[in-house]
Amino acid sequence: DPPRLANPYRGLGAWVDMYAWSDTFTGANPTFGPEDLPAMAAAGVQTLYLQAAEQVGPTTALEPARLDAMISAAHRAGLAVVVWYQPTLVDVAADLDRLLAIARLPADAVAVDIESKDVADIPTRNAALVALSQQLRHALPGRLLGAVVLPAPFLEVVSPSYWPSFPYQALATSYDAWLPMVYWTDRLRSSPYRDGHAYTVASVDSLRATLGPATVISPIGGVSVDGLASADLTGFAEAAQQTGSAGG
Repeated sequence: DPPRLANPYRGLGAWVDMYAWSDTFTGANPTFGPEDLPAMAAAGVQTLYLQAAEQVGPTTALEPARLDAMISAAHRAGLAVVVWYQPTLVDVAADLDRLLAIARLPADAVAVDIESKDVADIPTRNAALVALSQQLRHALPGRLLGAVVLPAPFLEVVSPSYWPSFPYQALATSYDAWLPMVYWTDRLRSSPYRDGHAYTVASVDSLRATLGPATVISPIGGVSVDGLASADLTGFAEAAQQTGSAGG
């Protein structure tokens, strides 16, 4: 078995959210658990991205015993693990507490899923995001932090009202890797971004133009199997290689 990746944002990753693994959000009937990790590794996955906290309630990791079991099983299978959380930015202190709580899990890295619109005012939302990111970086100086972001084609072309003036550059010093959500299956059939290759290239190229050519980028493809074609996956993989992406 290959060793866990020195940089878990490189290579092939697979994402699992709390609606698949937790008792809390599945009515105690999760569809994913530690027993699934060997098969995931056998399929070629190198990094497990695992949602590890919810947005309400205690500022702790969600079901930490079950998380520990999955992380341990992933490590035994040779997988790196990135735990992630989606902050609301309504209460920066609470968001930070949850991120620090999941950072104490025995995972290899931490990622921040940046897409919540709970704070309606854009300058206030941007200020909260930048503050949270800087505080997280200060608290975790030695950890590899990932920014899961909406790609520029989405924010500038598909839905320009979603998050105008997204502060990519103000976040640059806080994150080690960038993971644009290239969800081509969410685009209209008539959209040029319904194509896995085209949407990925445009998304990665726009990030490189903004953040610099050496930026570590690992696009997240998909997201739904509804209408998914093998050509989409081939195009996504080709685009990741064509753009020099670290993984996907």
